[in-house]
Amino acid sequence: MTDSKNSGSVLSNYAERVRAFTPNARFYLLSVLLAGALMGVFRLLFNFFVLSLGFNEALIGNLITVTNFSALIVALPMGYLVDIVGHKRSLVARTILLAFSIAVMAIWPTVAVFYVMNALFGLAMSLGQVTMGPFMMANSGEEERTYLFSIGQGLQMSSVFVGNWLGGYLPGWIGLYRNVEATSAPAYAGALLVIAVVGLLAVIPLLFLKRQYKAGEEERQGFAPFEYVKNNPRQMLRVFLPLLFVSVGAGLFVPFMNVFFRVVHNQPDPVIGSLMAWGSLAMGVGLLIAPPLSDRLGKIRLVLLTQGLSIPFMVLLGFAPWFAISAFAYYVRMGLMNMSNPIYQNFVLEKVDANSRATVASLYSMVWSFGRAFSPAISGVWQVQYGFGLPFAVAIVLYACAITLYWVFFIRNPQKQPLPAVVGD
Repeated sequence: MTDSKNSGSVLSNYAERVRAFTPNARFYLLSVLLAGALMGVFRLLFNFFVLSLGFNEALIGNLITVTNFSALIVALPMGYLVDIVGHKRSLVARTILLAFSIAVMAIWPTVAVFYVMNALFGLAMSLGQVTMGPFMMANSGEEERTYLFSIGQGLQMSSVFVGNWLGGYLPGWIGLYRNVEATSAPAYAGALLVIAVVGLLAVIPLLFLKRQYKAGEEERQGFAPFEYVKNNPRQMLRVFLPLLFVSVGAGLFVPFMNVFFRVVHNQPDPVIGSLMAWGSLAMGVGLLIAPPLSDRLGKIRLVLLTQGLSIPFMVLLGFAPWFAISAFAYYVRMGLMNMSNPIYQNFVLEKVDANSRATVASLYSMVWSFGRAFSPAISGVWQVQYGFGLPFAVAIVLYACAITLYWVFFIRNPQKQPLPAVVGD
C-alpha cells in the first residue's frame, strides 16, 4: 500500500510540474517533436548516403569534425546574436538552416558541398544549443525547470525514434518510386530531400512564441565570455572539464553507430533503423524519468550514478561478438548515459545569475563542440586502419575519467557558492 501511495505521489507531482509549463514552453516542445523526427532520419541515413557515393569512413569522420568545429568557432558569435535578435528568431533560423543544409546536400552531393553544408549545419546546431538553455530557463519556474529540460530532450529522443524507424524504410520506398536500389545514392538522396521539406514544419510552432523581454534587453550587457573565464577559472574548470572528456569520448563512436552495426554485425538498413529507433526511445524514456530521480538523489549524484552504470554496457556494446548482446547494451547505455545530459546542463545554468546564462550557455556549447570537433576525424582514420575496437576502448577510458572528475569536484569537494555573475561589459 505504501509503495502504491508513493508511486501515486510521484506521478501526481510529475503531472503538476508538466501542467505548470508556460505556453512558450509548450510551443517549444511541439517544435522539438517535429525537429527530432528530421534529425532521426538524417542521422541514420547521411552516413549511408556518403558511403553509397563511394567514399569511406574517413570522409564521414572529417564531415562530422567540420560540423562540430563549425559549432565550436561560432558559439561565441551565436551568443551575441541571440542577445540581439532574441530566442524566437534564433530558434526559427536554426530550424530553417538545418533543413536547408540537408536539402542542398541531397541535391548536389559533392565533397565540396558536403563540407560547406556540414559547416552550415554546425552553425545551426550551435545557434540552437546557445539558445535552448537560456530559453528554457527564461520560460520556466524553479519547480518545473528540471522537468522542462528533461522532457524537452526526452520528447526529442522519442521523435528521433520515429525518425530512425522511418529512415530505415524511407530509402526503400523512394527506391521503388524511382526504380532504383534501396541502398543506392539516389534513394538516400530522395529520402533526405523529403525529410528536409517536412522538417520545415517545425518552424510553425515557433512562430507562436512570445518574447519575455525586448531582444537583448536583459542579457546583452552581461555577455562577456572571455572576461567570465578570466574571473572564474577554477569554477570553469570544475564545470567544464568533465564535460570535455565526455564530449571527446562521445565523438569517437556515437556518430558512427549505424556504420558500426553494418560493418561489425552485418545488419541491413531496416534492422539498423529499427535498432537506432528503439535506442532513441530508450533514451527518451530515460530522460522522462530523470526529473523525479533528480529530485530524490540530487542532480550531480544522478549524473554520477547513470554515467557510471553506463560504462559496463559500453564494453558490451563495443566488444560483444554477438549482435543481440551488442544491441541490448546499446539500448541500456543510451538510456543511462543520456538521461544525465539535461540534468547537468540545468545544474550548470542554475549556478549562474540570469544575466550570465547566455555567456555560460555559449561556453557550454563551445566545450561540447570542442571535444567532438576533433575526435570523429581521428576515429574515422582508426576505423579504416584498426576497426572499431580502438575508438571504443579510448572512449571508455575518457568516460571513466569524466565520472571521476564529477565525484572529485562535486561530491568529495562540493562548492557551496553559486558562480558569480558576469562583471564588466
